[in-house]
Amino acid sequence: MSMQPKGLPEIPEQTAVVARAALPGGGLPIRLRDHLAGVFADEPFFDAFGVRGAPGMSPAVLSLVTVLQFAENLTDRQAAEAVRDRLSWKYALGRELTDAGFDFSVLSRFRARVAEHGLERVVFDRLLEHCKDAGLVAAGGRQRTDSTHVISAVRDLNRLELAGESVRAALEALATAAPSWLAGTIDVTEFAERYGPRVDGWRMPSSQTERDRLAQVFGQDALALCRAAWAAGTPVWIREIEAVGLLRQVLVQTYMIRSDARGRQVIRKRDAEDGVPPGQLRLASPYDTDARWAAKGEHLFWMGYKVHLTETCGTLPEAEAEAEAEAGAGAGMLPNLITDVHTTDATVPDVKATAPIQRKLAEHGVKPAEHYLDSGYPSADLITDALKQGIRMVTPVLLNHSAQARAAEGFDKNAFTIDWKARQVRCPADRTSSHRNPVEQHGKDAIVITFSVLTCRDCPFQKQCTTSGAGRRMLTLRPQELHENLARARAEQKTATWKNKYALRAGVEGTVNQALDITGIRRARYRGLPKVRLQHAFSATAINVVRLDAYWTDSPLRRTRTSRLQRLAYHLTA
Repeated sequence: MSMQPKGLPEIPEQTAVVARAALPGGGLPIRLRDHLAGVFADEPFFDAFGVRGAPGMSPAVLSLVTVLQFAENLTDRQAAEAVRDRLSWKYALGRELTDAGFDFSVLSRFRARVAEHGLERVVFDRLLEHCKDAGLVAAGGRQRTDSTHVISAVRDLNRLELAGESVRAALEALATAAPSWLAGTIDVTEFAERYGPRVDGWRMPSSQTERDRLAQVFGQDALALCRAAWAAGTPVWIREIEAVGLLRQVLVQTYMIRSDARGRQVIRKRDAEDGVPPGQLRLASPYDTDARWAAKGEHLFWMGYKVHLTETCGTLPEAEAEAEAEAGAGAGMLPNLITDVHTTDATVPDVKATAPIQRKLAEHGVKPAEHYLDSGYPSADLITDALKQGIRMVTPVLLNHSAQARAAEGFDKNAFTIDWKARQVRCPADRTSSHRNPVEQHGKDAIVITFSVLTCRDCPFQKQCTTSGAGRRMLTLRPQELHENLARARAEQKTATWKNKYALRAGVEGTVNQALDITGIRRARYRGLPKVRLQHAFSATAINVVRLDAYWTDSPLRRTRTSRLQRLAYHLTA
């Protein structure tokens, strides 16, 4: 299939006349075509399509269909049906009234090509550039970021189900790609009886002894398949089948192979003492190699991904409400638009996503002066790097966690006076440190300050200062710039001014909720991180289109509903 760049086709005269007559008030698809037709083009997708072969459908048209699909949270079948029978969609796509549309499978093939070539952000980035040129997004303002969990498109598996289902997935792949080899390697009848239906915990034995025996069987079958695939006479392409490689990985992370007293190899399931791979490397499903298990707090535990949404924001919520009331129905107020969408696997901490988000904002020329983030506890390095870029991070930092600070007794680091030029530290008893040793801790530069035993031994504040067996105080500091930035951030976040300012970040919760309601962003539609990133990029684009449409029509922002009982309670307590 080849691409012949054309962009969106002209709107047929008859389609335009009928649409204007039947829909005098327009609609989102119609206004989207009238205002943003230039955002959808074929040229950015050139690398994903060939230059030879039969002409394929226009990527510009398919990307517009995908944006409308996410704006209405439609399936591929529903989106293809809308292209066939919705007048507003025919107008947006430049289709004749008699056009029969296309088969729904075209959309999945389009997504696969886009994700394979890393073009999932093309439409989102082009829309952002358009908004920047139109003065709707500018650098130097305020932006806020929040993350939410994303549940994978595959079912949750416990360790026993994962072991059995991985064997089953490998057998299914081999039965398709190498049936003759498989038939000569295993007893197909026996394996078909055990792995024909999917491995499901509901159909497993209730006895723990029998479940342990089943786990042993799964491990032995996995080991037999892997040994056969990696045998000397086996064609190399057998072990290159993805499901076979994943089976080997699951075998390693789930089982231990040891030799018994007689020298025979024995396979057994790993227990707590054997250890397991770290969460970011541990497979959770043989059908989605990027999905990972993660936890947040004590009550949220999920398998999948995490998405970070960044949007522009104006002033504090109270000031926003007053400005809207004065302007009337939101007239003249710029919309809050999503400026970045960043998707990771579920195990990546929020703070690790901050630097990539800020880099992406800088690339598009919409770098904020102040960046409001949820509690990610940024390091001193991250705070300093942001300041060097001209970005002030408004986010809680990790407080001093020394024994003295936790107990709120004795002398923590703030009680010591640091003389960076003299390279000495003075304690509350007005005594000076004796040693200063630059070190590296966890890959970062640090400075260890040590007070002499002789200095601390006779100090009247010794018990308030240190509990070490040597009886002397030691401090670990970061380099001067990092230390001062972190100390300044810790002091500032204790003030009422900072707390009131940080309240602005809470507004992004509404954006997450809107993305959930409109596009279903919290549940992955597809498998694998590239396609989930595509889903989130188009979801963010759809949210921006919905907000721009509200801006074009001077529609007010929806306020949270308040029940009559709540209003009565407010008046009685006011």
